[in-house]
Amino acid sequence: MFRLTVLALLGSTVAWCGTANAEISDGVVKIGVLNDTSGIFQDTNGPGSVEAARMAAEDFAGGGKGIKVEIVQADHQNKADVGSAIARRWLDVEKVDAIVDVPNSAVGLALNSLLRGTSMTLLASSTASSDLTGKYCSPNTVQWVNDTWATAHATASAMMKRGAKSWYFLTANFALGQAIESEATSFIVAQGGSVNGSARHPFATADFSSFLLSAQGSKADVIGLANSGTDTINALKQADEFNLRQGGQSLVAFLIFINDVHSVGLRTAKGLLLTESYYWDMNEDTRAFAKRFAARMGGKVPSANQAGVYSSTLAYLRAVAATGSDNAGLAVPEMKKGPIKDPLFGGLTVRADGRAVHPVFLFQVKGPEESRYPYDYYKLIDTIPAEQAFRPVSEGNCPLVQGTTK
Repeated sequence: MFRLTVLALLGSTVAWCGTANAEISDGVVKIGVLNDTSGIFQDTNGPGSVEAARMAAEDFAGGGKGIKVEIVQADHQNKADVGSAIARRWLDVEKVDAIVDVPNSAVGLALNSLLRGTSMTLLASSTASSDLTGKYCSPNTVQWVNDTWATAHATASAMMKRGAKSWYFLTANFALGQAIESEATSFIVAQGGSVNGSARHPFATADFSSFLLSAQGSKADVIGLANSGTDTINALKQADEFNLRQGGQSLVAFLIFINDVHSVGLRTAKGLLLTESYYWDMNEDTRAFAKRFAARMGGKVPSANQAGVYSSTLAYLRAVAATGSDNAGLAVPEMKKGPIKDPLFGGLTVRADGRAVHPVFLFQVKGPEESRYPYDYYKLIDTIPAEQAFRPVSEGNCPLVQGTTK
């Protein structure tokens, strides 16, 4: 674990008045980036997420009130017990005020339970489980970027509109993969499609041969990859070796990022359909952020998860400045008050259940002959408006918002 400190440029820390909650605890806002620095999420999150948090703190620039911000970082190793132990230490000993990032749904759900009712905010910008804003919703938690409901519904809907009726899933055998498969299956069946079967593979699988043979033998129209990180990369590369697409089956990756496409290469990924909430080359604002990020990260453009770290961290810090408190009891309600000006995700609003809603985009991966410059990988197929992209509040069973319909 290492520590990075960003000092505000606009004077000394303000001495806040009022109740104990309406103050900056210990005179500094501490934000912990908790992610995977050596496993399957190291490229989509990892050091890049830390850099994104630093950029947010720098752009916050004390919020016009001289507020100090300190960024700390730790590796949860994709283990819920490790992540929980780090969070407890940050809460009880190191006085960290907010945790951001948290790829891996098992870790995110564990922290969501642990932090409920404490002073700490969970900015789950990379935790995909839709349960965070459903049955396990917490007043301490805000969820950014995609979730399993949005990803499964948007991607399955796009394929079924193109005539794909039968599916087979290659699913990571842990919370994230199971949730994606479950959400997608419910939607597919409801729309008159069928699921011909699924294969559950262990986390961090190197050899997908037997799983791909089963998928090939199913004769399904679509093989859905309900996994992420290097699992998705390995499955795509090996599917190309098995000539699955040449046999008439389509491949869909439910949770893939531009870093993964870069690793796979356009020749292998060409034609792949995917949904993203952020793409670096969408407009002038996203390109400007990507240019700054790339200058710090050896030319790499940010993933949607890394953009989500920046966006959620900056939104939290602005809520702290507005309330004069880094306590979740004041900062999180402030984040839910209305639209948040956000250049990376478009019009963004945090709902009462903690879900940050924004447009979601359907992309298709370009072929090598279509790419004009580095990381020119996606072509926009469709835009899903914010009000359609995420599960309606009324269907989430969030105890915080019983009776809410929007």
